[in-house]
Amino acid sequence: MTDITRRTALAAAPVALAAAHAAAAPRPAPAPPPVSPWPDATALAADIRAGRLSAAEAVETAIRRAEGLQGTLNIIVNSDFDRALAKARAGTPSGPFGGVPFLVKDLVDYKGLPTRSGSQSGRAAPAATVQAQNCDAFDRAGFVTLGKSATPEFGYLPTTEPVATGLTRNPWDLSRSSGGSSGGSAVAVAAGVVPVAHATDGGGSIRIPSSNCGLFGLKPSRGRISDFEGKASVTDIGVEHVVSRSVRDSAALFALTEDMAPRASFPPVGLVTGPAKHRLRIGVLLENGAGHSPTPEVVSAHDHAVRLVQGLGHHVEPTHLPYDRGQFIQDFLALWAGGAAQDAAKIARAIGRAPDERELEPFSLGMVEMARKAGFASLGPVIQRLTANALAYDTWFPAHQFDVVLSPVLSSGPPLLGEVGPSVAFDTLIARLTEYVGYTPIHNIAGAPAMSVPLYWTQDGLPIGTMFAARAGNERMLFELAYELEAASPWAHRIPPVRV
Repeated sequence: MTDITRRTALAAAPVALAAAHAAAAPRPAPAPPPVSPWPDATALAADIRAGRLSAAEAVETAIRRAEGLQGTLNIIVNSDFDRALAKARAGTPSGPFGGVPFLVKDLVDYKGLPTRSGSQSGRAAPAATVQAQNCDAFDRAGFVTLGKSATPEFGYLPTTEPVATGLTRNPWDLSRSSGGSSGGSAVAVAAGVVPVAHATDGGGSIRIPSSNCGLFGLKPSRGRISDFEGKASVTDIGVEHVVSRSVRDSAALFALTEDMAPRASFPPVGLVTGPAKHRLRIGVLLENGAGHSPTPEVVSAHDHAVRLVQGLGHHVEPTHLPYDRGQFIQDFLALWAGGAAQDAAKIARAIGRAPDERELEPFSLGMVEMARKAGFASLGPVIQRLTANALAYDTWFPAHQFDVVLSPVLSSGPPLLGEVGPSVAFDTLIARLTEYVGYTPIHNIAGAPAMSVPLYWTQDGLPIGTMFAARAGNERMLFELAYELEAASPWAHRIPPVRV
C-alpha cells in the first residue's frame, strides 16, 4: 500500500527479556527463547563494537548474501554496493548501529540513488541529491545502506509484483506473495540478508509484509516520526519505520527517529526496553472490513493469540470498532484513487501527455479512471466521513475502557503470486483487495499505531501475523506488549526454507 517520512537520535542496550518478563507478568517467566541463527541489528552492532568482526566484514557478508539470493527472491532494485563497501572499509561508522548493513525502501529519496517507486515511469529518474531526514537519522545511527529495496508501483498494492522490476518472492514459499508495499525489505530481513530494513505504511505496508514473512512490524502514529509532512489530516496516511526480527531493534529505531521537537505531535516515547507490569484490557475483533470472517488458518492464528494473551493475564473480550466498515472501505479506496490521480498528474506534467501503459500498470490506470469518474468534488464528503471515522476510533478506546484491539492482519495467509497482482482485471482485483486487506487501513485514517506480531505458522510452514492496535500516541504500550509476547512465544529462531 503507500507511504511518507523521517529523523533524530538516542539508543541503549535492552534489559534481559527473561528478567523483565518475570517482574512484569503474574506467573513464572517462560523458558529462555530459542537462540536465533542470525544476530539482530542490536547484537550485530555489539559484535562490531567489541571487535569480533569489522564493519567491512559485516557489509561484505551482507552483499554476498544479497547477490546469492537476488536471482531467486528479487530483493534489491538499486544496489549501492561500492559506496557501502567504501564506507565500511574506511572504518566503523559512528552511531549505535555502526557498520550494520541496511536497505532503504524505493519510495523515499536516498542521496546518490534514483527513486523509481517501483514504476516504469521512474526508469529514467536521476540520482537523488538530497534525502529524507529519516534517512539522515539512519546514517547518523551508523547503518550502511546497501541499496533500495523492491516495492510495488507507488506502494499501491499489498503485494510486491511490479511490472517494472518483477516479482519479489516469499522465502517461506516461492510461489507466495511477500506482501507489500514493503515487500523487498521484509524478504531481505526474513531471509537473513540484513537484520533490519526501512519500511513505510499508508494502508498496511509495514504490517502486511511482516505478517506474510514472519517478522515484527510496527506502524507508528501519524506525526510521530520526525519530518513527517502531514500531521493533522486524515488524508496524511503514510508513515515510516522498519521491519525487524526482534522487538528491541524496532524499539531502538523508533527512539532514533521519533520527533523530539518541542512542538512534536506527541510527547517522546524514548527507548522502550521491556514489558510492563500492568495488565491490559484487550478487545478482540475477528471480522474484516467487509464484515466477513477470515480463512480457517487465520482463525486458528487468531485463536492462538487470544489464548496467549489470556494466559499472560490480560483481560480479553469480544468487540467491534465503531464505524460503518462497508462505507469506510469504499471511502478509503476513493482516497487511494485520488492519490493515484495526483501521481498520474505529476507524470503527465513531466512527459507532456497523460500516462498510459508505457508508464503505469493496469491497476494504477484503473485507479486514475476511478478518480476521474468520481470527480474531484466527491472527495469532500469522503474526507468528512473518514474524519468522523478517525474521531470515532480515537474516542472509542476510553469510552469502552480498552487499551488494545487484537485482530488478524489479513483475511488469509500469503496469497499465491498473481492473485492480487497489478494485472488482474480491475473490478476483480478491487473485490479481492476489499476482502484481503480489510483490517489495516483504519489505523492509517485514525493516525493510530498498530503492529503485526509473528505468533503463528500454518501446517504448511507459512507465517500468519496477529495485529495489535492502540489509540494514537500509545506506541509504548504496544512495544511493552510486544516484548512480553516475544518472550512468551519466541519467533526469531524460525527461518524460511530459502535463506542465506
